[in-house]
Amino acid sequence: QSAHRAGLRSFIRYGWRWSWRVAAFVTIFNMVSTGLSVYRNKTTISNFVSAGAFTGALFRMHLGLQGLAGGFVFGTAFGIPAGGLLMIMQKLTGETLQEKRNRERRELYEQKLAEWQSRLSVTEVLGQTESNTQGGSETERARE
Repeated sequence: QSAHRAGLRSFIRYGWRWSWRVAAFVTIFNMVSTGLSVYRNKTTISNFVSAGAFTGALFRMHLGLQGLAGGFVFGTAFGIPAGGLLMIMQKLTGETLQEKRNRERRELYEQKLAEWQSRLSVTEVLGQTESNTQGGSETERARE
């Protein structure tokens, strides 16, 4: 029982040390890959490879040039399967994030266009009504 407790204590102690590092790595990786996808307006495996390489190099930069190169290779090696897995999962859902983004953008544009056209038609109807009332008052004046 004491060995179990000691193992649990060390798991909590070292788990905390690794958890924030993993969370930071994943956060930076996702920010870079999402930023590249948005900037390039497409999702490709190279976005994930670049994000992994950047993040790996960033985390090993304090070890000098060799650490930087090692982190670059490490990040690249883990960026390829991570990106491939994410892209496969998107394909299995039937609609990629890019297709969803384009569809939602198109639907929003069509909705705003329909709203604008309906407002424009109301303005045209009001303009015709106003010109009819002005024209009617002029014909009444001409009769008098």
